[in-house]
Amino acid sequence: MKPLRNITIVAVALAALPLFAQEKVDLQALHRIRTEALTNSKVMDHLMYLTDVNGPRLAGSPGYASASEWVMKRLKEYGLEDVKQEKFPFGRGWTYSRFSAHMLEPSYQPLIGYPVAWTRGTEGVLNVTPMLAVMKTEDDLKKWKGKLKGAIVFTEAPRDVAMHITALGRRYSDADLLTEQQAPEPGAPAFRMGGPPTPGAPATDFMALRAFRRKLEEFLTEEGVAGLVSSGTRGDGGTVFVQGSRTGRDMKDKLPITQVVLDAEHYNRIARLLEKKIPVKLELEVKARFIEDAQDSFNTFGELKGGRKKDEIVMVGGHLDSWHGGTGATDNAAGCSVAIEALRILKESGVKLDRTIRIGLWGGEEQGLLGSRAYVKDHFADPTKMVVKPEHAKISGYFNLDNGTGKIRGVYLQGNDMMRPIFESWFAPFKDLGAGAITIRNTGGTDHLSFDGVGIPGFQFVQDPMEYETRTHHSNMDVYDAIQKGDMIQASAIMASFLYMTANREEMLPRKPLPKPTPERRFGEDGPPAGRGPNGTPPTNN
Repeated sequence: MKPLRNITIVAVALAALPLFAQEKVDLQALHRIRTEALTNSKVMDHLMYLTDVNGPRLAGSPGYASASEWVMKRLKEYGLEDVKQEKFPFGRGWTYSRFSAHMLEPSYQPLIGYPVAWTRGTEGVLNVTPMLAVMKTEDDLKKWKGKLKGAIVFTEAPRDVAMHITALGRRYSDADLLTEQQAPEPGAPAFRMGGPPTPGAPATDFMALRAFRRKLEEFLTEEGVAGLVSSGTRGDGGTVFVQGSRTGRDMKDKLPITQVVLDAEHYNRIARLLEKKIPVKLELEVKARFIEDAQDSFNTFGELKGGRKKDEIVMVGGHLDSWHGGTGATDNAAGCSVAIEALRILKESGVKLDRTIRIGLWGGEEQGLLGSRAYVKDHFADPTKMVVKPEHAKISGYFNLDNGTGKIRGVYLQGNDMMRPIFESWFAPFKDLGAGAITIRNTGGTDHLSFDGVGIPGFQFVQDPMEYETRTHHSNMDVYDAIQKGDMIQASAIMASFLYMTANREEMLPRKPLPKPTPERRFGEDGPPAGRGPNGTPPTNN
């Protein structure tokens, strides 16, 4: 019977381990935080000012500057200290004040479309006969050399527009979340962009697309074309996915030609007419200007000062910049609004903080995490050298929200399995709000990577997909009305509680070993994309 007795003792000891490892949770404080979040929310008010009033917020544009000024004003109203901006190198600014496109012949039709950021205006109204010159490869560029000067060029064949037989928006099912929580097979990458794949999403060689797009823009600029019109690789029914030129922002770049993205159905009609040699006449006007005197952008900060450990910090943030087609609601006024609201909740609920909580709202995320990478390099460590600065030891962790309007369903551990029991305890009071999935997988494409890349615990939350990849992400439909109020309130409650528990935890959050130095890379241009896409693919590169 002695062996059985030993087994029993071991079993009892193992069963007791969670009791000793249990993370302390201040339920009284969480009750105050949750009550303030759920009964007195201001998160949609923050959102309205960031979108309807100050959107869009293209980095380097007047809209971005006005949004930052509004954020600083609101943070001061809530009693935050050290509210400020910090500059980082960016390049040319750009903005536009008018877009108009019409088909005049063979019959009249107003056209849905947007100019591509960092392209020229038309310098007046153009009345033109467009050309169809399909160019998919470098051999195609050679074929059209010397034949396009002064033309408005359609470079894509009409693309199929499939009927939608499934909903564009969805929430994670229990099965989705169970799958997401499973560790990848040994030897398989732990990286996943944007969570479980969207059913039926295409696989895309986005690096090849980006490289060719840059060559195409350079070729057309050298050829002296008047403008480039495309429909992108996705979008229909009036939804236009539009981003920026591959050239033009860098002060060393030549100013690119006028580039326009049209709704797929409108583009297809014109392209089919041109295929059949039926004459088409278009009227097109773009008023745009480059801002040459502002070669820096900036991040925006504020602090809730702590008490006995006020020299240590916890950070929360999201990116303040957006693209210009919509008003940047799901990407990422939603995350910024939740971060602002979390600090308001902590201030209003009266809970005491040991560590200081700092909000950082980033610029230039859409161009490759530029703002957060510059901040991390200036304050914590240069990832190309991995020699840490004194502030590196003073930050406990960074929490990010940047996957749209969906409620928080869990968190990506970003390979830091030491955080699992901590997050399990912190999520426990929010099980009734649908949160608690914890996955060892990594997720990419947003600002937590800048912190994780220098060994600071940095986390992005698992969120319901909603219509993020199918309709709103980088599109003209990224507007206030796409935001779900209940989801924003839920996310604010969880974010505020996680910040409180990090700030008041006796020890700082556990860290992975410092990573090795990595070479300088231009994320979002020549490296991994700065956005997420279905099934790991990036957003379309217009």
